[in-house]
Amino acid sequence: MNLAEAACRLAVLFPKHEIYGFTAQVRRAAASIPANIAEGYGRDSRGAYVQFLRIAQGSVKELETHLLLAVRIDLVPHAAIEAVMAQCETVGKMLRGLIRSLDDDS
Repeated sequence: MNLAEAACRLAVLFPKHEIYGFTAQVRRAAASIPANIAEGYGRDSRGAYVQFLRIAQGSVKELETHLLLAVRIDLVPHAAIEAVMAQCETVGKMLRGLIRSLDDDS
């Protein structure tokens, strides 16, 4: 949730003409991360949970990609995304560890 919040706050810095472009994409990818974790946790099986964790992991990579591209096309300076990118790395590692743990326990 902290990562999603930080990414949504960062998206406010994007130019107004990007509200339906990059801004929306960043917010959607960011919100997808905790939503998929929660949805998977609510499922009845470990396999479904792991699958949703993998989808969340993909959303982390999608968010990273949108942010890096936003820098490359000069929507925001690189310094603006550094903290969110660091959170992406942390959340990605946590997801990988949880997935590995759940896979090892099966």
